Amino acid sequence: MIGYLVLTPFLAALLAPVLVLLLGHRASWILALVPGYLLYRFFEFVPAVAKGETVLQSHEWLGGFGINYSFMIDGLSLTFAFLILGIGFFIVIYAGGYLKGHPQLGRFLAVLLAFMGSMLGLVVSDNLITLFVFWELTSITSFLLIGFDNEREASRRAALQALIITGLGGLVMLAGFTLIGLVGGTFELSELLSKGEVIKEHGLYSLIFWLVMAGAFTKSAQVPFHSWLPNAMEAPTPVSAYLHSATMVKAGVFLLMRTYPMLGETELWETVLPLFGGATLLAGTILAVRDKDMKLMLAYTTVASLGLLVLMLGVGGERAIEGAVLYLIAHSFFKGALFMVVGTVDHEAGTRQIDKLSGLRSAMPITALAAALAALSMCGLPPFIGFLAKESIYYSLTHGGLHEWTIAIVAIVGNALMFGVAASIAIRPFMGKWIDPPKAVHEGPVMLFLGPLVLSITGLVTAIFALQFMQTNFFSPMVSAVAGKEVTLDLHLWHGINPALILSVITVGLGIGVFIFTAELKKIFDKILNFISWGPDKGFDQAICFLTWFAGLFTRILQTGEIRTYMRITFLITALTLLVPMYNLNIWPNVPSFPKLSLWEIGVFVILVIGILQVVFANTRLTAIISLGIQGFSVALIFMLFGAPDLSFTQFMVETLSVVIIALVLTRLQLMKQDRRSSLSLIFDGVVAISVGVGMGALLMNITQLPLDMRLSEFFSTYSAAIAHGRNIVNVILVDFRAIDTLGEITVVLITGVSALALIRVKAIPEKKTTKGSPALKETS
Repeated sequence: MIGYLVLTPFLAALLAPVLVLLLGHRASWILALVPGYLLYRFFEFVPAVAKGETVLQSHEWLGGFGINYSFMIDGLSLTFAFLILGIGFFIVIYAGGYLKGHPQLGRFLAVLLAFMGSMLGLVVSDNLITLFVFWELTSITSFLLIGFDNEREASRRAALQALIITGLGGLVMLAGFTLIGLVGGTFELSELLSKGEVIKEHGLYSLIFWLVMAGAFTKSAQVPFHSWLPNAMEAPTPVSAYLHSATMVKAGVFLLMRTYPMLGETELWETVLPLFGGATLLAGTILAVRDKDMKLMLAYTTVASLGLLVLMLGVGGERAIEGAVLYLIAHSFFKGALFMVVGTVDHEAGTRQIDKLSGLRSAMPITALAAALAALSMCGLPPFIGFLAKESIYYSLTHGGLHEWTIAIVAIVGNALMFGVAASIAIRPFMGKWIDPPKAVHEGPVMLFLGPLVLSITGLVTAIFALQFMQTNFFSPMVSAVAGKEVTLDLHLWHGINPALILSVITVGLGIGVFIFTAELKKIFDKILNFISWGPDKGFDQAICFLTWFAGLFTRILQTGEIRTYMRITFLITALTLLVPMYNLNIWPNVPSFPKLSLWEIGVFVILVIGILQVVFANTRLTAIISLGIQGFSVALIFMLFGAPDLSFTQFMVETLSVVIIALVLTRLQLMKQDRRSSLSLIFDGVVAISVGVGMGALLMNITQLPLDMRLSEFFSTYSAAIAHGRNIVNVILVDFRAIDTLGEITVVLITGVSALALIRVKAIPEKKTTKGSPALKETS
């Protein structure tokens, strides 16, 4: 059943363009019923999950490889599913109002629903490979959403940057998943979660850790991979709101939470995560304070929030996980609401530059109310869920040693800067004296203010009226799932005067200072960043430029247009492939004693040696080709002498045809009759040729010195007559057991023949006239 629920958004995506064609922007009301229905269906799992149960469902996919289409519903996946579907419900409605009249609204809603299904599949997947498939689907669908306005270069660049960074991170993560599967003996997460000690104590743990972190850090925009996230603001606001609140950027945090029982609570984990998380928190808040574009300010605070989440998971322990879980949920509510608020202001007023807006509260009262409620939660003020989250974070940090207190200082600075940004977005555009915006501003339609209003109120209601319900059914099961053991929370809005509350008061005081002195801070941060004058975003462009330059250089070296170069490279790589492994592994074959030959065998050997010498010292190409055929005839004679007349006949045919076709091609192409390579070139080619010969000979000797495995011979002897009704085993193998392979070989021969015919029909191109006036032909091979 879970699999069908996951597929539902994809089916709705197929219908979206048709519905928009019939109903226009009102189709979003119909399409919003999809996440609404899924929300209702997922609510059926709440009672079981609240009791600590885990719901598992599996369908065989590639069972032989341990890859199944399997799903797991526990506290972590269920809460994420509610965030994705609940916020997705309002985002779909909001998108209809925001893009009303847009000719590509149907395409936009289709991709948005596919993105929703991808994210839903990611969080409920129980198999690591299935999770990876949905993970990459989120990268692809987000690429389409970010690049929705594909006629703008900035939009295309942002989409490409997001795809490259998150896609590469995902591929690296796949290597980590593969190693986890090898070490744990399964790809099923429900089984791996109980094998944490096995993975942590394994010698590959460090490698697994870094590979998985590459996926998590790139997806959740940790420093230095954070630049793609602010640039993704080129997408329409509904995408930004969904991306930042409940979906893609949270995927990395989800992965860290999901793998916490397997990879967490180690020295490496507790060192790396706080380091990257703390750096991301400070970098995000500094960039947010510096900016004037409200959408970008929110984007940078998302970067900072993701850093805070990673930091808390790095601290580890039940209380730190509790703080991370509460902050993740609170962030989803207030960030989704604030993004939609900014989008509505931009939609109605014509700008989102914070210094060009003031006094909008009278024209947009509902939007102003939603902004105020969401910002209060983001500031961490009571009685909002943001306050509960901040208290839990500070509580966990004040019950540790110097390491935790150091992290607490970083968290206070980051939270204070975010307080200032939130206050700026909630106050400056709406309060103060009226400034005429670019458009005649008025309150947006219900499709635009419904989502932000409900989400911002939810942040308040959750903390005041539904705390016990949320604690029992969502908070505790989610913390338990991350911690890998049952954890019962005891949350209250008031815990008395304690160190956590004192740190909250300090944060609020500093935050008010940030709000008042925002202009001065902007100047300071501007000077610092201008002095550095380099960042990962610029580094991305430099990396792409280098890659382009290197690709061009590589192409110019390899793709010269000369067959001679291609042959040299091919045989050089062949020689290295044969010889390097033998050298590294020291698996050279034993040199066999020279056998006692009969008179006719000596005769064949002499003919073969004469043929080789004739090839090397031939004066013309035609003589060399014909001499080369002598080698094939010698091998055919050996086959005949050792009792394989059918194979010998085939060899005679192949060699004859090869010599005739090549000689014919040489004649028709009018190539230079003689080999005019320089001495250095001849030496190089000779070394490569001898290397290939030595390597191939050593490989064959290695194979012949292995114990002969007769299983295939016995199989074909037993079943050739019984199954294929043929007594000639070779024929039966060719036309029955490997018929498709034979067909492929015939196709190759046919293509080769056609290609040879095409070459024969080609006329040589005169390159230039010589000094004597006779045309010189360009050598093509």
